[in-house]
Amino acid sequence: MSAGRNFDEVMRLLDALQLNARHNVATPVNWRPGDDVIIPTSVSDDDARRKYPEGFKTLKPYLRVVRQPQG
Repeated sequence: MSAGRNFDEVMRLLDALQLNARHNVATPVNWRPGDDVIIPTSVSDDDARRKYPEGFKTLKPYLRVVRQPQG
């Protein structure tokens, strides 16, 4: 109670943590449910192609984004 927080931000954080744990993705700053997510560098391009057959965008060699996985 001594440190106020925006409830929407707390809910966004919980959504992001659950998504990250379920799908091995990362969420960028200001991510909102439904926005694109980041494929971690620990996932190879070959594994990413298998995991996301609909494709992903490579913005930099170390930065790949994909539509938010559902489920």
